[in-house]
Amino acid sequence: MSATGETSAQLALRDPDIRLMLQVRGDEPGAFEELVERYQHRLVGVMNHLVRNNEEAEDLAQEVFLRVYRARKKYRPRSKFSTWVFTIANNLALNSLRAKHRKPVVPLLSPRDSGPMGAGPQEQMVPDPGTGPVQKVQKIELADRIREALDGLSERQKMAVVLNKFEDMNYADIAEVMGLTTKAVKSLLSRARMNLRVALTGYVHMDGQSIPADDKEEE
Repeated sequence: MSATGETSAQLALRDPDIRLMLQVRGDEPGAFEELVERYQHRLVGVMNHLVRNNEEAEDLAQEVFLRVYRARKKYRPRSKFSTWVFTIANNLALNSLRAKHRKPVVPLLSPRDSGPMGAGPQEQMVPDPGTGPVQKVQKIELADRIREALDGLSERQKMAVVLNKFEDMNYADIAEVMGLTTKAVKSLLSRARMNLRVALTGYVHMDGQSIPADDKEEE
């Protein structure tokens, strides 16, 4: 049973992905393929942010699906399905990076390379300057500067920012994925936002606008 006392049936009613995973557990035809279709782009996107290599990101995403499939018979929903999947993804990515003896970094897609997964975290933090050619160039330059600033964050700060801005997760979901308390996540995001503002001083706020600080609160 979940921490809130909900049964598997109650969680399944609230979360369509849990319902789908229960179908996967029951080996219903087409269920696993549908699950892969729902999460493929999201997982590859997050993995790519962490490992900076699209081919490796795709391999890691496939490993996530393999682990999900292997664990299907033991699956018992205790929280949102997405947090369970991204916990697996987080652990795999960090294990891969540590095996290579290099620090994890977060590559962020530029506005011109967003692809099917939509805007990257740095785009979501850039105030919309308009649609003219000069404004578009400014937005690209600013996104690049934000990417550089994010690369200067600590490992955990970057992970929290990616989950918050890219996956739109609230504090509670990020806490579950990262194995932290919601208070710790809030502190991580607050420090990350402060570090970003310091790194971008004199560049971001020339027009009087600030980087949005709309981190997802607990829901």
